[in-house]
Amino acid sequence: MTHKLLLLAGDGIGPEAMAEVKKLIAVMNEMGHAFETEDALVGGCAYDAHGAAIAEVDVAKAMAADAVLFGAVGGPKWDGVPYDVRPEAGLLRLRKDMDLFANLRPAICYPALASSSSLKQEVIEGLDILILRELTGGVYFGEPKTITDLGNGQKRAVDTQVYDTYEIERISGVAFELARTRKNHVTSMEKRNVMKSGVLWNEVVTATHKAKYSDVKLDHMLADAGGMQLVRWPKQFDVIVCDNLFGDMLSDVAAMLTGSLGMLPSASLGAPDEKTGKRKALYEPVHGSAPDIAGKGIANPIAMIASFAMCLRYSFDMVAEADRLEAAIASVLADGLRTKDILSDGMREVGTAEMGDAIIAKFREAA
Repeated sequence: MTHKLLLLAGDGIGPEAMAEVKKLIAVMNEMGHAFETEDALVGGCAYDAHGAAIAEVDVAKAMAADAVLFGAVGGPKWDGVPYDVRPEAGLLRLRKDMDLFANLRPAICYPALASSSSLKQEVIEGLDILILRELTGGVYFGEPKTITDLGNGQKRAVDTQVYDTYEIERISGVAFELARTRKNHVTSMEKRNVMKSGVLWNEVVTATHKAKYSDVKLDHMLADAGGMQLVRWPKQFDVIVCDNLFGDMLSDVAAMLTGSLGMLPSASLGAPDEKTGKRKALYEPVHGSAPDIAGKGIANPIAMIASFAMCLRYSFDMVAEADRLEAAIASVLADGLRTKDILSDGMREVGTAEMGDAIIAKFREAA
């Protein structure tokens, strides 16, 4: 079976990180797999070429692909472009058009990096949690979304937080199903004490749990308290489910528990097709475009490579290959290789390409 991948490297360090995944895909094809890839533009580079953050023809390619691998977008070069064609609009367009409502962001502490976190080693050693963020609703997409001139030098900005029952049901259902494959524990986070959307969120998650998933342990926590608990004792959590806004913030908090945003992958999944069971999917590293180090060959490619591992696992059911790739990452780190962002005393600094080559070599050895 041929797996069709659309590669959207984007801006900044995106192309450098994506280059390492391309090398890995080439190796896997040599080993007998069948990946077919196509490149397209997204973000600032797409704006430069087309005047839009992603061209319509490339949106169509994303819709037709088995999965999309996404690098990063944005940078100061495009700070002055109109809001609706800013680089980030390309990613938001893909999420909305592909209906990628479930964003999976794991926060895993590799044993060799336990000392790299800003937290005490005993707090994060062995950390393995998953934050599930609702991705296509909430305040980022709610209407009205306006800035109104009130006169006399005054303006009013309005963003609207909107959730329907079905949106909460489907994201909480994914959370419970994922928890069943892990430690069987879900923590739902919202702000029901001050937000009506939080009240509904809490009610629907509770009802969904009672109806279909009573075998899974469910806790509720206010999102601000959840942020505090993430840095106090993160290992108390297994799967955390929350709305778009809180998921965005809390997953970045969780990312830094591991020592570097450059380490963490993510997956954005749609609903399964009624006929084929396949989900539309986009995989991307959590880190941004990092324009200050772009082109220097020092970017950490691990989050991009680990995002491809998630692609193997969730889109292609290649669980053994995903496990082997994740083990290769851990093995390289155990050998003491580090990119600049995770460098510590006694370790050997390597560049983007050398780190990618080392991981691919370990992957080959384990085949």
